[in-house]
Amino acid sequence: MYTSFDREDLNKALETLKSGGLILYPTDTIWGIGCDATNEEAVAKIFALKGRDIGKSMIVLLHNDNQLASYVNDIPEVAYELIEYTEKPLTIVYSNAKNLAANAIAEDGSIGIRVVKHPFCEQLLQRFKKPIISTSANLSGEPSPKSFADIDDAVKQGVDYIVEYQQDEEGDGKSSTVMKLDPSGKFVFLRK
Repeated sequence: MYTSFDREDLNKALETLKSGGLILYPTDTIWGIGCDATNEEAVAKIFALKGRDIGKSMIVLLHNDNQLASYVNDIPEVAYELIEYTEKPLTIVYSNAKNLAANAIAEDGSIGIRVVKHPFCEQLLQRFKKPIISTSANLSGEPSPKSFADIDDAVKQGVDYIVEYQQDEEGDGKSSTVMKLDPSGKFVFLRK
């Protein structure tokens, strides 16, 4: 399903993240705008680019569920099972986020986290050693792009690096399933 990617492409994306810049990149769902999820200034740039309400939280990507404890205080045991056995991309909203940029976290202290299964994202996250913001590559209020060709030029011009990997591939335009999971293990689907 996935083609191989160029190491130079990965290195440029990595350097952009390290310098506090924004990247436009393919994920396991749709194309996203990303940055260092621990860098408040970088997260603020995404809000400005999208024209998004600052009260809205962002999704954070990790490459491994072992990293969850670094960014969430109370993780219900069922979270690990959900991550392991889900077949579709699943974003879980956890209470009590920590060690992330304050403006990436929702006003109620929660954060949406997805453990990705995508070769480029996994490599980027492993090498960056920090979580990355992932928000749809569109201006606020506009539809999410199905593929790279659908991304607004204003978004393309507003980022510091555009990943070359998968630009020519047609996406399905499907976002992840989103589930809110409280520390007791109770859950509710926010988006199926």
